[in-house]
Amino acid sequence: MMQEKEHVLKVLEEVKKALNEKDYLEIKILSDKIIHISSVHQDSDIISLSVIIYALSKILERRNYKEEKNWAKFFKRFVNNIDDMILALKKNDFGVFHDEIEENRKLIQGLSGNLKGFIKDVFRRARVNKASRIYEHGISMEKTAKILGISLWELSEYAGKTGIGNVNLAVTVPIRQRIKFAEEIFER
Repeated sequence: MMQEKEHVLKVLEEVKKALNEKDYLEIKILSDKIIHISSVHQDSDIISLSVIIYALSKILERRNYKEEKNWAKFFKRFVNNIDDMILALKKNDFGVFHDEIEENRKLIQGLSGNLKGFIKDVFRRARVNKASRIYEHGISMEKTAKILGISLWELSEYAGKTGIGNVNLAVTVPIRQRIKFAEEIFER
């Protein structure tokens, strides 16, 4: 089921540490680390986890998130769910792992006050951002858009703005460099 369990466990433990330190930049970096796993295995739970982690980093990036009603309660439940995900993975209980991902998504979407509209937008942007990262790893644009529940138009517009699809396929490595590389391979 989950082929990169150990890597996901390590990332989740780092996310928990970054959450406790309120280090939104590290959380954002960790969401990118986990996207590689989802690109390789196209595991919907890992893709969802990456989106949730990225969305949380965007929430923490705002300076006034602590002023929101029930923030402390939300944050405690979120961190507890991360703990539960870690425990579930250690026990190879992928069903509980999936349930905790869904619970965290609901927690974030259930925030109230000024953040409610912001959260909806953050999740949309997070899905587009992570879709672009998956597309960057070579998964087709159509498949990527479908996996993350966004339109092909949204993904292609974002990829166009970021230049992800701008790859010059006509550029090759010079022949001498290719020969040297081949020789190094066979010397081992």
